[in-house]
Amino acid sequence: MAALDAVGGFTVLDALGRRDSLSTAASGADILVIATPDAEVAGVAAAVTPSAGTVVVHLSGSLGLDALAPHPRRASLHPLVPLPNPEVGADRLRSGVTFAVAGDPAARQLAMALGGQAVVVADHDRPNYHAAATIAANHLVAMLGQVERVAATAGLPLEAFAGLIHAAADDALALGPHAALTGPAVRGDWTTIDRHRTVLGGMPGGRNELTAYDAMVVMARRLSMETPELLHSTDSGDSMAFGLDGEAVAGTGGPAMTAAAAAAAAAAAPAAAPAAAAASVAAAVAVLADDTAADDSVEQVA
Repeated sequence: MAALDAVGGFTVLDALGRRDSLSTAASGADILVIATPDAEVAGVAAAVTPSAGTVVVHLSGSLGLDALAPHPRRASLHPLVPLPNPEVGADRLRSGVTFAVAGDPAARQLAMALGGQAVVVADHDRPNYHAAATIAANHLVAMLGQVERVAATAGLPLEAFAGLIHAAADDALALGPHAALTGPAVRGDWTTIDRHRTVLGGMPGGRNELTAYDAMVVMARRLSMETPELLHSTDSGDSMAFGLDGEAVAGTGGPAMTAAAAAAAAAAAPAAAPAAAAASVAAAVAVLADDTAADDSVEQVA
């Protein structure tokens, strides 16, 4: 809770771990934050005796508010930013990032107190939202891992591609992915793509390298041919798939694509609109943290 300490207005009452008794964790706190792995949230919430005046908040991007039963006041607060360690996390949480919120207005107030932007994500949209977040962070880092491996075969470090990586991300955010896309898949340059595949197939773990490369060629080709209608379609039965030859195949039951290329998925529906402004921020916060993490305690704030 270093980020809340830094912005002021909150007092940490205590920090409790899994070895502590949690039954009275909500006592005397306006907000109880459960900062544990997703699989532990429901169990921790159930171990805490409900308090009518305490808002219980989880920090999971994938879970809904039902994980916080039986507490009467529930909320979720998920920061859209990687938190690799407590020090970096405390800074990033105060850097104006977006927070996905739901439930009690206290979640929005916490996001605002940290200087962030709050967007409401309802429980039924959580799988879509969390899938997008996973692709944006985890899958992107995994792709950079492939960049690092392939670059090493040419005697180059990952850092040599930093300018390219940053510029591509900046362009996608500024222009939109469709307008920002460049490369051989866009041009239909299958000769160059075949040369890439030959090199990748000869690397250690070549089958996995090819699978990842082929999947992204398919996705790049799909993006290059996307129309606004396809981009915003929610009818998965009429989604378009693209083979490595660049040809579009209508419907999900079309011919199989070569080299384990991935089928294109329909885009998610637009996010729910933000809720109305909430009441004032509660002054007392309690935090239940996983004691296998860097901060292995549960903190209560007043």
